Amino acid sequence: MNDPKTSERPVAAETAAVAAAFEGSPNPYVLLTPDLRIIAVNRAYEDVTGGRREDIVGRSLFAAFDSGPGSDAPENVRQVRASLEKARDTRQRDHLAVVRFSVEKTMADGAQGFVDRVWSATHTPLLNAAGEVEFLLQHTTDVTDLSPTIRPEEPTTALDAIVGGSVLHRARSVQEDNRRLETERNRLVEMFMQAPGFVAILSGRDHRFQMHNDAYSQLIGHRDIAGKTIREALPELEGQGFYDLLDGVFATGEPYEGRESVAHLQRTPNEPTETVYLNFIYQPIRDAAGVVVGIFVQGHDITDNVLAAQRQKLMIDELNHRVKNTLATVQSIAVQTARSNTDPAGFAETFQSRIMSLSHTHNLLTQSHWEGADLRAILEHETEAYGQTRVSLVGPPVSLEPATVLSLGMIFHEMATNAAKYGALHTPEGRVLIDWALADQRAPKLRLTWREIGGPKVTAPDRRGFGSRLIERNIRHDLAGEIDLVYAPEGLIAELTVPLDRTAAR
Repeated sequence: MNDPKTSERPVAAETAAVAAAFEGSPNPYVLLTPDLRIIAVNRAYEDVTGGRREDIVGRSLFAAFDSGPGSDAPENVRQVRASLEKARDTRQRDHLAVVRFSVEKTMADGAQGFVDRVWSATHTPLLNAAGEVEFLLQHTTDVTDLSPTIRPEEPTTALDAIVGGSVLHRARSVQEDNRRLETERNRLVEMFMQAPGFVAILSGRDHRFQMHNDAYSQLIGHRDIAGKTIREALPELEGQGFYDLLDGVFATGEPYEGRESVAHLQRTPNEPTETVYLNFIYQPIRDAAGVVVGIFVQGHDITDNVLAAQRQKLMIDELNHRVKNTLATVQSIAVQTARSNTDPAGFAETFQSRIMSLSHTHNLLTQSHWEGADLRAILEHETEAYGQTRVSLVGPPVSLEPATVLSLGMIFHEMATNAAKYGALHTPEGRVLIDWALADQRAPKLRLTWREIGGPKVTAPDRRGFGSRLIERNIRHDLAGEIDLVYAPEGLIAELTVPLDRTAAR
């Protein structure tokens, strides 16, 4: 059996060797945390910067050193920070060709002062076993001697100045070009991410997500899809045709445009899919040789527009239906009123009152955008002309569908008109008592009693007029209900039973 102490010795020895190499290297090194705090520096770093490790370890890299008077502090700090953050975020080594920093030195007269130096830096991310950035290693090289414009002493030969200046000029030129390219790239990426429509770039035959913007993330429910194939990232699209469309675009190189395409997406984990409507295009991406290597996806979620158009069409169809029904009702009222009134003046008065009643009911429905109306509101509309003290309304709130509202409005108008001409409302002492309740909760029904008292003595009519026929037809045919009319001597009693679930009644 191995001795644990013996097995640990090679590891300890290796660690010590690495630490010794770090400390004894002639090249300046500084070890940083991902948030750019100094955790270790070597002797060479202390020598070139003039800082002591006990003063700078644990502090931010940019707080540990004063860039010196007259230096380009904001720019040089920005350059170093950008390079370090790029190495950290991309997990790739990043080079900074030239950057100016001032270092504190003892001058010839013994005074302390700052001297401009030009540096080249390499930033290397150090990853742990999980592939995460654990440290950043900064290696700097003083390249001031390549710059005759900064070197304090004169160059020994003209050739030194030409060669040094040329090398540094090229390094600066390359760095400036890279900086411009990086700025342009960042601007394009920002535009890509902020595009109002959804955008994604898929690579390879398996359509692997290379990039996607915020709108695409919102469309699919902010899932982690980076690096995944379309089938791995959006498995619910199986059988919806989108996989086949992508395969076809990749194979043929022909773009595909979808209009108001329906997609079912699982935008919330463990929840049912949601239906969305999309306008989109699949555009092939080609390499320098013209070979398709990916697909550019761009589009818009038009679900709200499609649903609004569907609602508008439904409303127009419903409006057309209501107009036809209303015209048919008006025609029926006109024909039946004409049959019951041989006198033109009587016809005009009766016909106008019935049309006005229909108009009042329409106004009630318009106030609720044709979603329905309450029973009490209908009764109040049809009896308000006779005074609140003469009509008693007792019952709970009952919300009625538009079709039921129209039928009951005409029924109550005929009953109120009949009471005013022949019944309780014909005399000052007469009253109408209206009570209602709901019955049978499983298949709710409205039960309403119309009772007239205090009016003239009532006798059963010899013939049925238009009002009676209209009441019975609306109750039995339009509302699938029942009505029982009792012509008691002391006053008319009408018992109405109307199912509120019209579908179940049919």
